[in-house]
Amino acid sequence: MDSGRTMPSVYDLKPKFQNLLRPLVIGLARLGATANQVTVAAMLLSLAAGALIFYFRTSTRILLLLPMVLFLRMALNAIDGMLAREHAQKTALGAILNELGDVVSDSALYLPLAVVAGFNAYLMVLIVLFAVFTEMTGLVAAQTGASRRYDGPMGKSDRALVFGTLGLLLGSGLPIAARMIYLLLLFVLLLLLKTIVNRAGNGLRELRSRTSP
Repeated sequence: MDSGRTMPSVYDLKPKFQNLLRPLVIGLARLGATANQVTVAAMLLSLAAGALIFYFRTSTRILLLLPMVLFLRMALNAIDGMLAREHAQKTALGAILNELGDVVSDSALYLPLAVVAGFNAYLMVLIVLFAVFTEMTGLVAAQTGASRRYDGPMGKSDRALVFGTLGLLLGSGLPIAARMIYLLLLFVLLLLLKTIVNRAGNGLRELRSRTSP
């Protein structure tokens, strides 16, 4: 249940994306693939991509990795969830790997941008830090008895869209002024703060609605 969501998010498109992936998921399940294997694969992919971005940070072409890896990671994240839910693979370890994998993957992909020309290092570090806070807030809501909160406007999928698009534009050689990137990063940071407030507030409202007569 995800009641009380007030801000739109790319996450809302997840059911349609899952429907497209379902035939592949069925095939993977028949081959014996597990949700945990897919989760670990997504994390390793992100770590490798982040290392490449850091190593080749003087070349804007390397930023083309971002949209490709982010899209593939989103697909893998959807696949591991479907394997777990629809093919009886839910485990406590899987839940831990899923949450931890998202935070590690986000940090691995976005933190190297702090040393890429055009990106403000301080804002990138703050964005990574507050991205962790948004996921912590969603988890804390679940710990208090509400549902795991995925409220926007700057959840995991939204961050992937922003940085994937930015990587595509910069990697393709489109000249974007450092000032414009700075303003975009500042806007992302503000939306992360709004996301934390939304997840906390909607989690509390959900709990109150359950206890009210």
